[in-house]
Amino acid sequence: MKAFILGSLLAAAVSGIPMPAPAPAPPGIPSATTAKSQLAGLTVKAYVDDGTYNRDLFPHWSTVSGTCNTRETVLKRDGTNVVTNSACASTSGTWRSPYDGATWTAASDVDIDHMVPLKNAWVSGAKSWTTSKRQQFANDLNTPQLWAVTDNVNQSKSDKSPDAWKPPLLSFYCTYAKSWVAVKYAWALSVTSAEKSALTSMLNTC
Repeated sequence: MKAFILGSLLAAAVSGIPMPAPAPAPPGIPSATTAKSQLAGLTVKAYVDDGTYNRDLFPHWSTVSGTCNTRETVLKRDGTNVVTNSACASTSGTWRSPYDGATWTAASDVDIDHMVPLKNAWVSGAKSWTTSKRQQFANDLNTPQLWAVTDNVNQSKSDKSPDAWKPPLLSFYCTYAKSWVAVKYAWALSVTSAEKSALTSMLNTC
C-alpha cells in the first residue's frame, strides 16, 4: 500500500497535478513501533453495554481561553487561514478532513470527532471516573483525541470501534490506529479482542 501511495504521489508530481495539502494532525501521535508496544500493554476486556451511558456525563467543549471553547480551538488548529469573530466562531477558512480527504470552507460542515468515542470510553473504563476526569477526556487537546472531520463521516462512525468502522481513506488507516491506541493508552482504557485485532491489522499498513 505504501508503495502504491508513493507511486501515485510521484505520478502527480511529475504530471504537474497540484498536490493536496495534508490535513493537520493533533499532537501525540506515536510511531507505529510505539503504538504496537502500547497496544500490547492494554487490558483486553469484553464490551459490556449496561445502558448507563449518557453523553452529558462527559461535559465537552469547555472554555479553553477567552471566548474560545474546545471545538473552536480545534477548528482553528486544524484549519487553514481560519478567521474568527469576537465570539471565536470561525467565519471563514479551509478544512481538509483526514478521514475522507474532503475539503470544506464552512465550519458548519465540520465536526470535531472524538477519536475514541465517549460511549466507547465509558464502557472501557470511564464509567468509574469522576465527572471532572471525563470532562478532561472529552476536551483532551494533548493527545490525538480530537479531529476536525467531515460531519457526515463523523456521524457514520458514531460510537464504533475500529473493528466496526474504519475511515474511508485506506491511506489513513495507519494514523487512525496509532491515534486510537495512543488515546486508549494515555487514559488506561481497555480494548476488546476484536478491537485489538482490527488495530493490529491497521498498524500493519504503516
